[in-house]
Amino acid sequence: MRAVAIVPAYQAARSVGAVVRELFRSWPASSGDPVVIAVDDGSSDGTAQAAEAAGAELLRHAQNRGKGAALKSGLERARELGADVAVTVDADGQHPAAEAMRVLCNPAPAEALVLGVRDLLRDGAPPQNRFSNGFSNVFLSLFSGRKLSDTQCGLRRYPVAQTLALAPRETGYGFEAEVILRAARAGWSIVEMPVRVFYPPEHERVSHFHVVRDPARIVYRVLHTFATAKGPR
Repeated sequence: MRAVAIVPAYQAARSVGAVVRELFRSWPASSGDPVVIAVDDGSSDGTAQAAEAAGAELLRHAQNRGKGAALKSGLERARELGADVAVTVDADGQHPAAEAMRVLCNPAPAEALVLGVRDLLRDGAPPQNRFSNGFSNVFLSLFSGRKLSDTQCGLRRYPVAQTLALAPRETGYGFEAEVILRAARAGWSIVEMPVRVFYPPEHERVSHFHVVRDPARIVYRVLHTFATAKGPR
């Protein structure tokens, strides 16, 4: 199956270049020529230049539109390139390239949604992140009708055409939760696999995830999707 990597990036000039280079270095021969799509979501620093210098195909949003919008732009470009699947990797260096390639090469069919599952305590995630993720897992498991272990991990593999056909509406962090719910309602195979992630020391962390506002948006999007999406309840 033809594959690409998508790196949504916002204000990530310090890290995105290394992320892109490591993806190229780790790309498995079985997945064809490496293609890394970096989506600069309206950054005001040197994110675009760093990603492009590292060899990524660059897409740019003139204004910050949100992680979901960046992922959708990347998926649309992946479809144009004829990709069957896309592995998504955060631009802050949290997802090691070797782990991203493990997710990409998961033996599940190309039509499956493959979710990375983190051990947040082992890998040093801040307490507020562990709480937010735990809440989202319980909430989304309830509405999807299946037990989900990590609904907020950005390291995952999407079936490109099928994901776009779900027509997700969320433009922010809720995009990832919405896709899971829509996929579950549509009867997709959803495969979870353990992954390792890296959390830098607290003084080096750069996160745009708001632990109150963004979970609230996820709740809204899940409830709205549950009420309007087709499929068994």
